[in-house]
Amino acid sequence: MSSKYSHVRKLILLRHGQTEWNAIDRMQGQIDTDLTELGRRQAKEAARELVTHNAIAIVSSDLKRAYETAVALADHTGIEVVRDPRLRETNLGDWEGLDHIEVDAGYPGARVAWRLDASFTPPNGESKLEVGARSLPVVRELFAERQDWPGGTIILVAHGGLIAALTAALLDLPPRSWPALGGLANTSWVQLSSHGPSIDQPGWRLDVWNAAAKVAPDVL
Repeated sequence: MSSKYSHVRKLILLRHGQTEWNAIDRMQGQIDTDLTELGRRQAKEAARELVTHNAIAIVSSDLKRAYETAVALADHTGIEVVRDPRLRETNLGDWEGLDHIEVDAGYPGARVAWRLDASFTPPNGESKLEVGARSLPVVRELFAERQDWPGGTIILVAHGGLIAALTAALLDLPPRSWPALGGLANTSWVQLSSHGPSIDQPGWRLDVWNAAAKVAPDVL
């Protein structure tokens, strides 16, 4: 007798572990930064938590901070990590490398506008709507190609801005509602499930937002 969930496709979107730039509020965008020692411990803790989710595939941004987090997952599951540059973080253009104070000084009011308007584009960067549009095909392709997905879980390892944009795109939220999905902590994750019959009617639902593994006090 099959479970009533045997047709459901589960999707987990995991944010990478902490980087030095996260720790000092410097805007990374697509600059390829490394995990801190805490970030590596966070990745291992998340892996221990997520290994129970019946994963069938792990797809990661090709930026080091996401890929290294994904490898920690792979070490627990035995699943090979596939890298996909479409899962890279938002291109923040001229803001990349600046901290929040520097952005606010050089572009007064722009960071607030960026948070509240999904169509706002940082100078020489890309908008949240553009990030959603480039990452959505990753999931659509997996939907089409992975006949074993129903009843299983696919994990995408990426970045906070991308995860929020991809989630909004999957849920087909109107652009004015995209800011309702806030930030994610390092190695927190989002879980969605597809209950629909087809790639054109996937019926995505948001199950979990900003979940986290329990991290021992000595690593906080």
